[in-house]
Amino acid sequence: MFALTINASILILAAAAFYTAGQNDVAEIDKAHLLLEPLLGSSLAPILFGVALLCAGLNSTVTATMVGQIVMEGFINLRIAPWARQLITRCLAIVPAIFVILIYGSEGVGQLLILSQVVLSFQLPFAIVPLVMFTASRAKMGELVAPR
Repeated sequence: MFALTINASILILAAAAFYTAGQNDVAEIDKAHLLLEPLLGSSLAPILFGVALLCAGLNSTVTATMVGQIVMEGFINLRIAPWARQLITRCLAIVPAIFVILIYGSEGVGQLLILSQVVLSFQLPFAIVPLVMFTASRAKMGELVAPR
C-alpha cells in the first residue's frame, strides 16, 4: 500500500502539473524534475519528487529482499546471513544501474528504466500465478488457505 500511495501520488502530480500546463511531451524523469519548480512555483517540489522516487525504490528493494529471504528459507531451505542477503540483493539491483550510467550517461538511464518495466511486465505472471496457486491450495496452506 505504501508503494501504491507513492506511485499514485507521483502520477497525480504529473497529471496536475504537466497536463494542465500544456506540457504533454514530458517523457524522461530528468525533464520532469527540471519542469516542476517553474510549473509549481516552489523549489521544494523537485526535492519532494526526488524523495518520493527514492522512497518507492527503497520500498521495492526491501520487498525484494524479504521475498528472497522467504523463498530461500521456506522453499529452498537455504539459510544465509541477513547482511549477506541484503548485500547480494542490493548489488544485483544497483550494479547494472551504475554500469549503464557510467557507459551511456543519463540517456541510458531512461532506456534502462523502460527496459526494466518491460521485463517486469513479462516476469510478474511467473511470480503471481504460482503464488495464487500455492495460497489457494488447502494441502499446502492448511487452515491458512486463501479464500476463492
